[in-house]
Amino acid sequence: MATRIQIDSEPKTAASTSWFKTSDPRLRRYIDCLIRCKTIALPLGLAFALILVGLTLLLLPPQNETPTPPLIAAAPIALGAILILLALWVGWRDYLRPMVNLNDWLLRIRAGDLVARIQVPDRGEFSETFLHLNALGEMLQSLSRDTEQQLLLHTQHVAHKTRALSILYDVAASINVSRDLNDLLTRFLNTLTEVVGANAAAVHLFDEKGIMKLVASTGLPPEMIKKERLLPTDSRLCSEKLEDQDIHSIDNLQPCWKEVGKDFFHGQNLSTLVVPLQYRGYTLGIYNLYVDRKAFQDREDMLDLFTSIGRHLGMAIDKARLDEETNRFSIIEERTRIAHELHDSLAQTLASIRFQVRVLDETLHQEDEAAAWQELERIENSVDEAHTEVRELIAHFRAPLNKHGLIPSIEQAVERFRAACNDTHIFLQKQWPDRILPAEHEIQILRIVQEALVNVRKHAQADTVRVLMQGDENDQYRILIEDDGVGLSDNVSPSIPGEHVGISIMKDRASRIGGTVRIESEPGEGVQVMLTFKYPASGITG
Repeated sequence: MATRIQIDSEPKTAASTSWFKTSDPRLRRYIDCLIRCKTIALPLGLAFALILVGLTLLLLPPQNETPTPPLIAAAPIALGAILILLALWVGWRDYLRPMVNLNDWLLRIRAGDLVARIQVPDRGEFSETFLHLNALGEMLQSLSRDTEQQLLLHTQHVAHKTRALSILYDVAASINVSRDLNDLLTRFLNTLTEVVGANAAAVHLFDEKGIMKLVASTGLPPEMIKKERLLPTDSRLCSEKLEDQDIHSIDNLQPCWKEVGKDFFHGQNLSTLVVPLQYRGYTLGIYNLYVDRKAFQDREDMLDLFTSIGRHLGMAIDKARLDEETNRFSIIEERTRIAHELHDSLAQTLASIRFQVRVLDETLHQEDEAAAWQELERIENSVDEAHTEVRELIAHFRAPLNKHGLIPSIEQAVERFRAACNDTHIFLQKQWPDRILPAEHEIQILRIVQEALVNVRKHAQADTVRVLMQGDENDQYRILIEDDGVGLSDNVSPSIPGEHVGISIMKDRASRIGGTVRIESEPGEGVQVMLTFKYPASGITG
């Protein structure tokens, strides 16, 4: 609280009330000085007059030629000397000594000793002035005390803000680096407990079934922890329904103790501070802090901090759940990809072996030994092919691409096709820009080409196969795989479950890179598989 100091702009003096009026300021100051110094001026004037009379009696002879006795002549001089000494003593008492005290007081004030006071004389011209100066000193002391108090409060406020910012920074940093949500919530449970000096605390998370799960607690007895481990969200055990999403305090804990069966805090004046963990308007969990009711009334500045912490941790909870969901979908997607790879390689060969085994069984029943040996040889070749495909599949899972990139990998696929199909001519034409595609694009492109070549080898009965790779300056890419085989029959629909799964897999792979696969065929006219896609905006320039 600031103290107001009011000083008169024109202090009253003896001259201001004097009967003497003059327009000359210098003369007025002289007259003021004489009037104020009357206790010295009058004795000095009388003393000089007496001394003058005494000297006159001693130095000037009388007219009647009768000399004045020296003792009588010296009497006025002695009396004048006494008056001079009296005037000097009065000057020391009323003027010089107060000025010395004033000077000492000023030095102490300048040194910072605001408790210093001037000794007020009982009489004299400075009595009232020194009273005013002492009052001014008290005002300065009060101002200094208020300033120190305000500075202390401001320092405490800055310290609280610094602490709050430090906690918020810690929360934000932990959200980005933490891998375990429960550890994160437990860590800041201890932080909040320390900040408000809570007697106990607990943190709950809400699941999709409407159950509050106790994540961590501190200071709670085992009986209460057992009660709070799993609760419905509308439970009132030491909490309330979370219809209000703001931080709120529960002062009446008697329902809690009644449900638990015991007052674990022995009648302490506690309240439950409920801090919701929110994100996008949803409450995902709560902190329950059991704090001293009176102590927390002076910590209203913590509410903003707790609100920010609740929102940050709510975002962390949502992020952890999204990461878990993403991981689950990634697993499903990876399993789908593995299924596609198995279909593209091993499943078709095993289906062929199963068919050949049935043919062998029929041949054995016909007791045709030559045909049986021929079917056994075919089965042996198919088993070798399946073994080779398994090894290739393992190699593809470990290193799907040639270390030199997409083009060498496709060249290797063409060479394997040429080695497996001696009677089929295959040609590779490349009009491909010198640019590096993202790894995901290269993997999916290679798989589509491999699947198309496998289909040609197993079903097309083609004499010639052509693989054409093109790319232009407009970032448009096309890959054509065509053959002159038997083509696709009209009575087979890709929409029938289990029929031509490879076609749907190729289309699914193309969609992952933002492309399309178009298949054109006429019976006896071969098949054309056209993959088209656009160079990704975030691609890497070679």
